This record gives sequence, C-alpha cells and structure tokens, in this order.
Amino acid sequence: MEGRCQRENPWPKGTLWDMILPSASPFGWLLAAAAAVAYAVPAAAGPRLGTGATRTALALAWGLHGAVLAWALVGETPPRFGFAPALSMTAWLVLTVYAVERQLFPQMQARWMLAGLGAVVVLLASVFPGQPLHGTASPWLPLHLTLGIASYGLFAAAVVHAALMARAERQIRQAADPHSGMPLLTLERLTFRFVMAGFVLLTATLLAGGLFGEQLYGRAWRWDHKVVFSLLSWVTFAILLLGRTQFGWRGRSAMRVLYGGAMLLLLAYVGSRFVLEVVLGKSA
Repeated sequence: MEGRCQRENPWPKGTLWDMILPSASPFGWLLAAAAAVAYAVPAAAGPRLGTGATRTALALAWGLHGAVLAWALVGETPPRFGFAPALSMTAWLVLTVYAVERQLFPQMQARWMLAGLGAVVVLLASVFPGQPLHGTASPWLPLHLTLGIASYGLFAAAVVHAALMARAERQIRQAADPHSGMPLLTLERLTFRFVMAGFVLLTATLLAGGLFGEQLYGRAWRWDHKVVFSLLSWVTFAILLLGRTQFGWRGRSAMRVLYGGAMLLLLAYVGSRFVLEVVLGKSA
C-alpha cells in the first residue's frame, strides 16, 4: 500500500508541486484565467486601444477579479489565504480606487500599468493560494485581516500616485503637454491622503494584533519577522507624515521615504509568508 501511494504521488509533501496541486478548483481556475485575459487585453494593447474599449475591458476584468476573490473565500473549501491572495486583494483595491478617481479626474493615466499588475497577481494567487484558514480561528480574525489588507491597498495606491508624480515631473522637464495628465500638486495631495489613511489603518491593525493576538491567533504577541517589519514600516510612515506636516517634505526625498516604508510593509506579511509557503514549504 505504501509503495502504491508513493507511485501515485511521487512529490514529497511541502514541496512547490504539492502546494500547487490542491490550489484552486477548476471553476476558480476558469475565473482567474478569464480575469487575467481581460486584464491582458488593455495591458498589451496599450494606447492603441480606444478609451471606451479600455474602460470596458478594465471594468470586466475588475468584476471577474472580484469574483475570483469572493470564490476563494466563500466557494473554496476550506478557504485559503497567503502572500499571493494578499497581493491579489491589494491590487483589486488599488483598481477600485483608480476606478473611482477616474470619475473625478478623467485625465489620470495608469490603466495599462494597473492592468498588467492585475493579470499577474490573479494568476499568482491561483498558483499559490496559501494555506487553509483554521476553523478554530477567532471570528475577529477576518476583521483583523481586512484592516491589514485595506492598509496595504491604501499604501499601494499612494505608491501608484507617487509613480504618476515622477512621470509628471519628467514630462515637465521635457516640456511635454501640461494637460496630458493630472496636475502635479493634485497628485501630491492625493498621495499623502492615501498615506494618512493607510497609516491610520496600519496603526489599528498593529494595535489589534498586539492587544488581542492571543484571541486572534491563539498565541500571545511574539517578536517575529512580520512584527519587526510591520513596526519598522509604521515608524517610517510616521516619520514621513511628521516631516510632511512639520517640515514641508515633498518631492523626491519624500517619495523615497514612501517607497522605503512600502517595501518594509511588503516584507512584513507578503515577504514572510512567501518565505514560509514557497521557500520553506511550511504552513505557519
């Protein structure tokens, strides 16, 4: 019997192949593939695709992406979560913010970059769906995860706006059409609004984890890579906001601090879970 089992599954548990095999259901894969294709169309076509067609393709991709996330949390048994689903949810939130802002600022131009990002993260989350969520976890755990992912999304939106700022500055130096994108001051103001909102949610996430860690995860607060990087990112964003309000930080120096804080935050959960799930093949 033991020999037959080994022949049926020659890959040892914990390997990359073992993680991919039980990933999404066929329906989940179908949704993910449809969303990735819908994202790939505007990403590959670029400016050659008309504005109306691009908007339609992105709306379809956004809807399919949301269906993928909903199916992963509700349709799959048991639901899973990990570094790739966290990235997928973050990208979906950024696209949601972009869709709202496009109604207020039609001149915003980031759809091709975001479409390419969406295609990548949807497929990545299907290949690496993460570990099953334990049924014995606290009922407050989804709220804690929601706060964390929302802060990821807001900081990611701030990074996207910072990238648009850098592009606007290059256009100004090259004497490009000043009406080809959003005004630089508007982008800067939006960037720091997203940073402030993300900082508030990150603070709430860290407080919840520190005060109620035992109820949420079944263990008390402990110093691990996730906690250390999260606190370092919190300090970085606090310095950025303090420098902005007290010393008027702006431009490239402020953006470097933003990028540094975002990278630390990315390493906190996504980076640590990537190492555990993919490099080490562990579940916790």
